[in-house]
Amino acid sequence: MEKKKNRGSSFLVQGSILAIASIASRIIGLIYRVPMQHIIGDQGNDYYSTAFEVYNIMLLISSYSLPTAVSKFVSECRAKGDYKLIHKVFRVAMGLSLTSGIVASCIIYFGAGYITAALKTPLAVYALLVLAPALVILSAMGVVRGLFQGMGSMVPTALSQIIEQVVNAVISVLAAYLLYQRGMKIGAVLGRKQEYASAYGAAGGTMGTTSGALVGFLFVLFLFMIFRHALVKLEKKQKRGTAMSVGTLVMVLIATIVPVLLSTTIYNISGIIDQFIFKNMATYQNYDAKQIGVWWGVFSGKYKVLINVPLAIASAMAASTVPTLTGAFVSKDYKMARMKTYQVTKFVMIIAIPCVVGIGVLASPIMQLLFRDGTKLTANMLMAGCISVAFYSLSTLSNGILQGINRMGEPVKNAIIALILHVIFLVGIMYFLHLHIYAVIYANAFYAFLMCIFNARSIRRYLHYRQEVLKTFIIPSIASIIMGACVYGSYTGLMIVYPINSLWTVVAIVIGVAVYAVALLLLRGLTPDEILAFPKGASILRLAKKLHLVKE
Repeated sequence: MEKKKNRGSSFLVQGSILAIASIASRIIGLIYRVPMQHIIGDQGNDYYSTAFEVYNIMLLISSYSLPTAVSKFVSECRAKGDYKLIHKVFRVAMGLSLTSGIVASCIIYFGAGYITAALKTPLAVYALLVLAPALVILSAMGVVRGLFQGMGSMVPTALSQIIEQVVNAVISVLAAYLLYQRGMKIGAVLGRKQEYASAYGAAGGTMGTTSGALVGFLFVLFLFMIFRHALVKLEKKQKRGTAMSVGTLVMVLIATIVPVLLSTTIYNISGIIDQFIFKNMATYQNYDAKQIGVWWGVFSGKYKVLINVPLAIASAMAASTVPTLTGAFVSKDYKMARMKTYQVTKFVMIIAIPCVVGIGVLASPIMQLLFRDGTKLTANMLMAGCISVAFYSLSTLSNGILQGINRMGEPVKNAIIALILHVIFLVGIMYFLHLHIYAVIYANAFYAFLMCIFNARSIRRYLHYRQEVLKTFIIPSIASIIMGACVYGSYTGLMIVYPINSLWTVVAIVIGVAVYAVALLLLRGLTPDEILAFPKGASILRLAKKLHLVKE
């Protein structure tokens, strides 16, 4: 019983390792986007985000789903002790991934001009061209990460993410500055100084992505070469492996990839669709072209960057959930699968809900702290869209849960329906209410909300599981409201005494974390066993007992 309990909580620890690394990576990304924002401006962010939206879709199509497929397949083989097949799966997946990565890279490189013109942002072409090689590198790196995840270790993925992002940050800022200066000279000759400076600066920013991907890949490749010796030893101990041809493996991998690919592509393609609809409808409604670009630049370069930081937790936990749920299903341990679903959902929500309140309450102070932007537009955008943090966190996680229980077609079906309703909603509120960029924010929240509802229904149908409500949603919400009141009061009071936004914003956040933790424990939102399942859970529990926040 104790062994099963340990297995049940270990995936939370592994998921937490990946979540911490993902958050650290997002924070690093947030930090370097601040100086880059000051270099390239909102217009440059428009070019930068346009290139990244296209790049992300091509990454999803070419290789993003392969790590999930590899980790799922490897997890099944590991549960059966078939290490010979694991090695073969890795080799076949690597060949498949490199092929798709090269094709995607060529499409981006040779089609960049046509794609950016169709998105009404032709000067984003330079940034998109720089990103083309990264598709090949990330294709290979994804397979190696998937192997380690399937073997039950998130550490290689976590470390490579941080290394990748550090290199990305340094190169992005430096290259953005140098190419911005170059763009000013070229633009001066063409009579479009600012536009070309922003476009070249955005291209410099994307250089960091390609450089970071290369360094991250070299790191995981080094770890794989070390791990390969252990894998070979396990193979030699195995008397007989599953006989499966390369062709069969390719077909099995593709069959696993396609549903994940469709769901993730549909789930993420909304960004390009939103941009296409927004820019065309805003132009039709006679908004100034420069203003449209600035709106989208703020939305993509400030709003989405901040909103995506807490979403790293859900993405990481979803990645760790797929192989663990798959292992439970292969072993037909459905009780364990339901327990893991409960644990991971509750873990994500007790983090996501206070993030919603914190971002909403401190919207303007955070924007001033990070981007020196005290305008009402950016603050109002954060306040309007903060609820999407909770919806996207839950929908991202539930996608992973459905994939883990071999119901990979469900997220596809749910995403298609949600996307259709999302487009109708976006067009409707833009046309009738003239909400310009706020329409995109509300439509995104609506889409994520629909995915939560549809995925919850699918999980209930196939896993015979309904998430507990009181301790997962209601108590964290009450604790977050208490936290929000304390954060608002402390920040406002301190600003009256001595107005230093940067200092008091950080102080208010620290106060908020402490108040939320205390309120959550006093409201019995976590049991001692649940606290022990967290990283450093024993230390946290001892401290909580000393402070009389939990019962002995």
